[in-house]
Amino acid sequence: MSAALSDDLKKLIDDSPVFATVATIQPDGSPQLSITWLTRDGDDLLVSTTVGRRKEKNLRADPRITVMINPSNAPYSYAEVRGTAELTTEGGYELIDALSRKYTGKDYADFNPASKDDAERVVVRVTPRKVVGSI
Repeated sequence: MSAALSDDLKKLIDDSPVFATVATIQPDGSPQLSITWLTRDGDDLLVSTTVGRRKEKNLRADPRITVMINPSNAPYSYAEVRGTAELTTEGGYELIDALSRKYTGKDYADFNPASKDDAERVVVRVTPRKVVGSI
């Protein structure tokens, strides 16, 4: 059963370049964390990665994921979104460009010229199972 994001959390994600910390599970069972850009599609969160990165490998092996959203200007406010991830390469380049424009004001290739050598882009769609916190 999926959970809903609060209206305040949706507004925060939609209206600001808030960073998120994504937690996945390593092959040995330990957590792996990475800072990421994000957006949303309804109550699903969307983040980007590339084929072969640790986050992508971890999620293919175990789709459980937690996303922590903690605005830098409100350090005691947060939302922890626990759920499962679905991965697809479809729309991967469009997502990273949209995220880059949101966070940097530039297309991704202009922000990160070295990205021309990146592996194929992957869309990580997080379906919330539980949302906790103060946002």
